[in-house]
Amino acid sequence: MNKNKFVCIHGHFYQPPRENPWLNTVEVQDSAYPFHDWNERISAECYSRNSAARILDDTGRIVDIVNNYSRISFNFGPTLLLWLKERDPDTYQAILDADKESQKRFSGHGSAIAQSFNHIIMPLANERDKETQVIWGIKDFEYRFERKPEGMWLSETAVNTDTLEVLAKHGIKYTILSPYQAKNVRKIGEKNWTDASGAKVDPRRPYLCKLPSGRKISLFFYDGPVSQGIAFEGLLNNGKVFADRLTGQLDLENGNEPQLMHIATDGETYGHHHRLGEMGLSYCLHHIENYEATDLTIYGEYLEKFPPEYEAQIIENTAWSSTPHLERWSDDGGGNTGGHPDWHQKWRKPLRAAFDWLRDEMIILFEKEMQYLVRDPWEVRNAYVEVIQNRSRMNTSKFIERHARNTLTKSEEIKFLKLLEIQYHAMLMYTSCGWFFDEVTGIETIQDIMYAARAIQLAQDITGANYERHFVKLLEKCPSNIPEYGNAAYAYTKFVKPSIVDMHRVGAHYAISSLFFDYPEKSKVYSFDVESENYEFFEAGKYTLALGKAKLTSEITWEESMISYTILHLGDHHLFGGVREFNNETSYHQMKDEVRDAFQKSRVHEVIVLMDKHFGTHNYSFWHLFKEDQQKILEQVMSHTMKTVEVSFSNIYENNYSLLQAMKELGLTPPQPLKYCSDFTVNVKLEAIFKEDEINFKELNSIVESFKRLEVKVNKVGLDYLAEQKINDLMSRLHKTPEDISLMRRIAKFLEATYKVKLTPDLWQAQNIAFQIREKNNRKFTEKSAKGDEEASLWCAHFHKLFSELNIRIIDEPIAMPS
Repeated sequence: MNKNKFVCIHGHFYQPPRENPWLNTVEVQDSAYPFHDWNERISAECYSRNSAARILDDTGRIVDIVNNYSRISFNFGPTLLLWLKERDPDTYQAILDADKESQKRFSGHGSAIAQSFNHIIMPLANERDKETQVIWGIKDFEYRFERKPEGMWLSETAVNTDTLEVLAKHGIKYTILSPYQAKNVRKIGEKNWTDASGAKVDPRRPYLCKLPSGRKISLFFYDGPVSQGIAFEGLLNNGKVFADRLTGQLDLENGNEPQLMHIATDGETYGHHHRLGEMGLSYCLHHIENYEATDLTIYGEYLEKFPPEYEAQIIENTAWSSTPHLERWSDDGGGNTGGHPDWHQKWRKPLRAAFDWLRDEMIILFEKEMQYLVRDPWEVRNAYVEVIQNRSRMNTSKFIERHARNTLTKSEEIKFLKLLEIQYHAMLMYTSCGWFFDEVTGIETIQDIMYAARAIQLAQDITGANYERHFVKLLEKCPSNIPEYGNAAYAYTKFVKPSIVDMHRVGAHYAISSLFFDYPEKSKVYSFDVESENYEFFEAGKYTLALGKAKLTSEITWEESMISYTILHLGDHHLFGGVREFNNETSYHQMKDEVRDAFQKSRVHEVIVLMDKHFGTHNYSFWHLFKEDQQKILEQVMSHTMKTVEVSFSNIYENNYSLLQAMKELGLTPPQPLKYCSDFTVNVKLEAIFKEDEINFKELNSIVESFKRLEVKVNKVGLDYLAEQKINDLMSRLHKTPEDISLMRRIAKFLEATYKVKLTPDLWQAQNIAFQIREKNNRKFTEKSAKGDEEASLWCAHFHKLFSELNIRIIDEPIAMPS
């Protein structure tokens, strides 16, 4: 095998932070259905898939499951890893494990590299933000991967010399750039430079970049055409073709010169943008490892084996995009996504100007207020990522103790945390996605403006100054492509302002939802701790009333508030609430006595008048609930109505079943209302079966027959998802009790039933569990079977049947790999 020809595939895995800046959580996103949100959906389609990617034989059956991350170079956005740790811990752990596994494969070098923290365009950032982004990226990497990073991915590969200086200053050995960012190259020691602009650089070697400070950093310019080919030429449709395209770029006849064929793409390409793309990647890696005259490597290992023999200069202030310099993130004409070719991006420059104004104001505030609390405000900001990673009270307390000049009072601690949160959000508002797309009122840009609004709110808490007024004036200069919006200031009023949360709003959400959820005395409402000090609940027919007081504490800033509240629910969505800062026990008990007395005497209108009297303008309704619980509560409120609808439709279906069957046999199309009732009822019945703890196979088989006889239109997306959840649950049970043959039979029967109604549930997790069961148990039962153990033989037979139903190759069959 040729030991100096290598292939490296780099995946940039990243999603923009989607958390509500006030609640510190990603709220439900309907467009991601049937998943909760887009992070969850993309994780299911891509991040988790690459941790357990399939290799198939020539019949399309699974012969192996591998962790792609251990064989490629990759980076994950720190804000995405923060989400994965909380919401998809198995995938998160698989990513960390892959880095450790890769160190055994690649001479002690790990496959993971760091990333600048929240994906800002580094050359457009001020010097302090550049520094903090790199420091946070490194600290986050060390916290998770338990080692120092060798390389760092720059957002959009945006680079200039100042950015490279910061990377080198903090010990980063290399970064990855587009071939369009190379300016000149020459062999180290030679005098004359060779023009490399226009992607003329040879991507098959590393380059040394000597910096004005005397520091050095290595650069890898990825192969542009092949990287693009993954997205546009269908290379992921066939892993062998993909592998051949990679190795075909190497000059295998030149046996003396070491060469590195490497590409860099969005990691989401492998599974999200290209369905099953992770399988194309896994087979490509498998093929190169087993059949090609080349080796897989990663950048750190290659640098150690083959230090740069050439040096390069970069084109200043460029990114991977072919548009001039950094206009895509700073000016009009910097690139259009193509969905609306007639749209302008004249909003980009004034939006950045608005953020720059706010950032500079926040710098003045930060330095002025923080100087009394700490010795070096910017050093403390550089360390604050330690709190972002772990917001526990203990960890935050220790952070304050380490950095404060003296022991801080409670109000000083709150100010300390608010000032650092201002700086955190003042960097989040520069997340690059806000400029990438075509319209200033798009969700990515609005998300960035929300971060700005959070910084403004915190600054106003500290100073009392109205920063919002001037900021909105600046947003008026950001024209929208949508005539009815006009500009970003309108979008701020329409989309951002209603999302702003204060303690009263949190209290209102808690109070309203307490009518529908059974909160314990101490509970958590998103990023707030709630301690109920008094709660009274009353019912009168369909009317309900809640009265109480509670202490709210932000886990982010430690801000506290004692609130009192009254909530009146008149049924459906008719709900009235009053929330205010708690005054004193006398006024609180007066309010309680008056409201309770009026409610118990059925004087509903008097209750509403009393709420106006005691709570003034602090009135709330169903619409002030946060989106997540608003949807849950609305479903509760509508449950009776929906049950009535289901019964009515079911009666129509049952009473006309024979008629529907006769029309089907005669080839006649049933009336649309009748057809809709049958489709709706059969889907609801099947959904109910899938949601039960134990499957009623008699009823399931009956429903399956109805699907076939009446050609019912299947709610495929929803039922596929429910079937997947049920299969995963059954397989998890089997993992705990692998000897349970009866459970194996039930799983196989359930799978057969789903196939009969043309469902295609995602079997990814079930297949993973089946492989784990095989690894732990198959040999034991096979050996017992060979010795004549009938129970073991029965186990083997049913397990092999289950493997077959899960589309996995039966053990001991010869493997025929695709050519």
